[in-house]
Amino acid sequence: MEIAETAPEPRESRIALPNVEFAAAAEALRDRWKDTDDSMCRHSMSFHLHHSLRSEFFASYLYLIKEIPMVKLFPVTCEFIKGEKQFYYRAQQFYEDVPPSEEGMMGDFVEICHVDLEGSREFLKRFVGPGKADTHCALDCGCGIGRVSKGVLLPVFEKMEMADMMEHFLLHAHEEYLGEDADRIETYYCYSLQEFTPPKKKYDVIWMQWVACHLTDKDLTNFLFRCKKSLRPNGVIIMKENMARQGCKLDPIDSSISRHLDIMKCIIARAGLEILDIEKQEGFPDVIMPVWMIAMQ
Repeated sequence: MEIAETAPEPRESRIALPNVEFAAAAEALRDRWKDTDDSMCRHSMSFHLHHSLRSEFFASYLYLIKEIPMVKLFPVTCEFIKGEKQFYYRAQQFYEDVPPSEEGMMGDFVEICHVDLEGSREFLKRFVGPGKADTHCALDCGCGIGRVSKGVLLPVFEKMEMADMMEHFLLHAHEEYLGEDADRIETYYCYSLQEFTPPKKKYDVIWMQWVACHLTDKDLTNFLFRCKKSLRPNGVIIMKENMARQGCKLDPIDSSISRHLDIMKCIIARAGLEILDIEKQEGFPDVIMPVWMIAMQ
């Protein structure tokens, strides 16, 4: 078994996230402006300047906020994570205590494993075959013990590679979980995705499931950009991820951040990728955050 390391290719980017609702901010601004002491303002500036600021500038600003689909710069590491190193460190600490088993991979929802795999298999079928992605080689990112590799990818692809930051997951995949199929895994990459650069022009499909949530916006954008360079002709990146019903939601327990679907679309666009199809995973309990599958290239 080969557990490989690769050198990262850092790339800076500015992250913009779309279609965030500004209604509350707009109303707060309007209320605060209404409470402004007119007399005090008029003593400190000309009446005409005050009138212009109030009736023209802010009127225009509020119009833009309410009427135009705007993009908000959304630095997740500052506003939600409170420190990038701590964000990644907490995730690593969490998974050190997770057992290498299907129960460990699925948390409290192991009963949805079959439904999840079936939905993934059906979605994958749309993008492989004649005139589409080939079935030569796939990469499973954030693979864990290889649950998706075994249930979705290995039945389709001739060979595979797997990447995960936890060595004990990869060892269990190779030594026990994948059984005879382990012989078709060419390389196990023991790396966090923010530090991982996949080989160029190698994969027909790159699969990312429940792992984008463990990357900051900047690192996710840059990783998707690197993945694009790793695709063979007609290759596809497929992301399957929890999507917040509104805005972003940080889980401090496993150090993950769930983003609204519109926010994820913007990150994908920033990485220079085009979305081919989007589908919501059906059959999950209502208590589970919505899970969406996105194919891109």
